[in-house]
Amino acid sequence: MTKRLLLPLLCAATIGAPLAAAPPRNFDARVEALRRASGTPGMAIAIVEDGKVTLAKGYGVRKLDAPEKVDADTVFMIGSTAKAMTSAALATLVDAGKLGWDDRVIDHLPAFQMYDAWVTREITVRDLLVHRSGLGLGAGDLLYIPRGSYSREEIIRRIRHIAPATSFRGGYAYDNILYLVAGQLVEAVSGQTWEDYVRAHVFAPAGMTRAIDEEARFFAEPNRAQPHARFGGPVRGVGPMRMLDERDRLPQASAPAGLIAASGNDMARWLQVQLGEGAAPNGQRVYSEAQAREMWAPVTPMPITPVPAPVAETTPTYQAYALGWQVRDYRGARIIWHAGGLFGSTSMVVLIPEKKVGFAIELNSEEPAPRHGLMYELLDHYLGLPKQDWPKRFQAYADARFAGAQAAVAQSKAVAAKVGPSLPPASYAGRYVDPWYGAMAIGADARGLTVDFTPTPGMKGRLEHYQYDTFITRFDDPGIEPAFLTFALDAEGKVATITARRVSPIADFSFDYQDLRFTPERPAE
Repeated sequence: MTKRLLLPLLCAATIGAPLAAAPPRNFDARVEALRRASGTPGMAIAIVEDGKVTLAKGYGVRKLDAPEKVDADTVFMIGSTAKAMTSAALATLVDAGKLGWDDRVIDHLPAFQMYDAWVTREITVRDLLVHRSGLGLGAGDLLYIPRGSYSREEIIRRIRHIAPATSFRGGYAYDNILYLVAGQLVEAVSGQTWEDYVRAHVFAPAGMTRAIDEEARFFAEPNRAQPHARFGGPVRGVGPMRMLDERDRLPQASAPAGLIAASGNDMARWLQVQLGEGAAPNGQRVYSEAQAREMWAPVTPMPITPVPAPVAETTPTYQAYALGWQVRDYRGARIIWHAGGLFGSTSMVVLIPEKKVGFAIELNSEEPAPRHGLMYELLDHYLGLPKQDWPKRFQAYADARFAGAQAAVAQSKAVAAKVGPSLPPASYAGRYVDPWYGAMAIGADARGLTVDFTPTPGMKGRLEHYQYDTFITRFDDPGIEPAFLTFALDAEGKVATITARRVSPIADFSFDYQDLRFTPERPAE
């Protein structure tokens, strides 16, 4: 009998044993109740205790209103929890003596440039991974979100046009785009693509036999979870649960930042490697103990914003970003963790090193209660703390957040002055260019204005007048966050610039509309 066939039997035997450190009593029933109450179609959970897999199991269905069940081999997109896997790939190159964490990036990628020449000269491999480059929150994400057409090389080339928001190493701001550079660095140093290298040097030695890092392979896998989200209300997250087109995800170019799919069994193996300081249960070593310590070492302090009731107790007293991981405290315990989210799929990976415990939660939806709620229920369980209904608390917190966002959107509509626009529709039409993003086309027809963010296939729709010379994008795809587009006119009454910002106050930061500044495209000379 293979190890894969043995795993569910071993898990069931372990769960049934009366161990103090085992998963909570009646955990399966608890997960299933939360899944149903939240409307989440499917989930997978993996738990590792003292090097042993005590749970690797699926719950619910792979897609809404379909009979196919989630099992421990169903692959889910895991979003940014995959950043630690890109870091692990770099760690193997450090172990091989081909790379140093504090090597300058340009020594391995001579063509790489940041906006500032000094930063280009000084930025290191470590800097790529710890969100202290000076780029703003989510800067450059629109180059590939939601389904950009640029190659990884072209995205990296365009980074030089993104102006910094702060000084280099002056503070923390989460970004994805420098993980793409890290992926390209793996290719430059190893001679293999990031995809091939990760499969050979991370997945294979770790025993992650179902893990996928290529879009084509994911679509060819029949046992995969379909993404879902709530639409129909004024903001994303409100309305009926809908199944998304699974091809409406990030392009392959973005893979090093979070385009990996993994099953519950895969995540169990990954947890074992993490808690084993690089050693896999099959006897292979993925990376050295020295690199394991390096990847967990805090580097960039993260600001702490107290969260409100009813989840205020989750506010840490310290937190920092390491190499693909966040490090923080919870009730006096050190927690190594990361969350992931990717257009209808979410995940959570949590390690309690001093307890030798780790767990992973995967969802094929964006619901907060099962993911964050179960995270803290499991933390309380393994830390021996009093039991609390964290899913109920997180649902109340999310409900309040969504209600506030809906009220803000409604208020903006109520106060909009019905003045303008200054020009007839045809006078706004034209092709406009942003230095880092590229072109946007504004068209005019009998119904009014249209918009097409041309580097992003399918990111098109109509413009609805808001007030003055500001319009709201109404994209054909409801999964794309709407934006305000504001046209500034010059002294001759012609469009000089177009700026943008998100309509929803809780829109994902990766829709970094605020960084755009379009100007009329000039004819080629």
